[in-house]
Amino acid sequence: METKKLLIVEDNSDYADLIGARLGQQKDPAFHIEIAPRLDVAIQKLAQCDFDVILLDLNLPDSHGMETLVKIKPLGAKIPILVLTGMDDEALAIEAVRKGAQDYLIKGEADGKMLSRVIRYAMERNRMEEELRSMALVDSLTGLLNRRGFMMLSEQHAKLALRTKKGFLIFVADLDHLKRINDQFGHPQGDQALIYASEILKETFRKSDILARIGGDEFAMLAIDANLEGSKPLLLRLDNRLKEYHGTSKLLTAPLSLSIGVTCFDPEKPASIEDLLAEADKRMYESKYKKKVAR
Repeated sequence: METKKLLIVEDNSDYADLIGARLGQQKDPAFHIEIAPRLDVAIQKLAQCDFDVILLDLNLPDSHGMETLVKIKPLGAKIPILVLTGMDDEALAIEAVRKGAQDYLIKGEADGKMLSRVIRYAMERNRMEEELRSMALVDSLTGLLNRRGFMMLSEQHAKLALRTKKGFLIFVADLDHLKRINDQFGHPQGDQALIYASEILKETFRKSDILARIGGDEFAMLAIDANLEGSKPLLLRLDNRLKEYHGTSKLLTAPLSLSIGVTCFDPEKPASIEDLLAEADKRMYESKYKKKVAR
């Protein structure tokens, strides 16, 4: 029988004991559980033992809020962290996921089976992210994920979105005039244009979002916990980044321009990642056509 080492960082001893009791009844996997009531105790335990997963209350006697995650994450860089939160702190927990936690749990809402399932999922997702670093899932030119890597992580996130009932956005962006850049200025300039475009996308989207180069001149982005209304500030930020690039860069002969399409994953009416990409791609080509007509 497989046993996983779990560290519960929680100053409420009654609640920590309750979690331990609930998980202690689970067999697949079984859990060896240790409890740390303070951050300094947790740090000491992490130095002494290799844990498989951490349940973390962000508000502790010696640390509060996001600072708790920031302090503990480097000590367990490869360990999945699930944030424990009350219903009134759910926004903080979502922000913690954006900052690198695998998931969050609202206190009192999970029985032993759900706890075990959420923990297993977090460990599996963490394992897949580690595999991304060792497998050929990254585009060698831009450093973004390639199409395969994008599909793997996006499909995993779609499962999470179904469970949490949180939507997300899929963007498809095409680098305009890449063929013209290659023909007029040479393929090195075309490669440089793709690199600059990827850097602008990294600056625009959050670290927790999923970014990829999925074709020769095509990029895909998944923005977590977002709806179509939330796409407006993202697109405005991207437009501003492109304008800033044009105003400061002398390294690229041709200007950068992106045509973009966006669609939303609705957990109440779920669609596959492939279907979402196809819809965003269709809207991207509509945007490209409008640019041609406007010229």
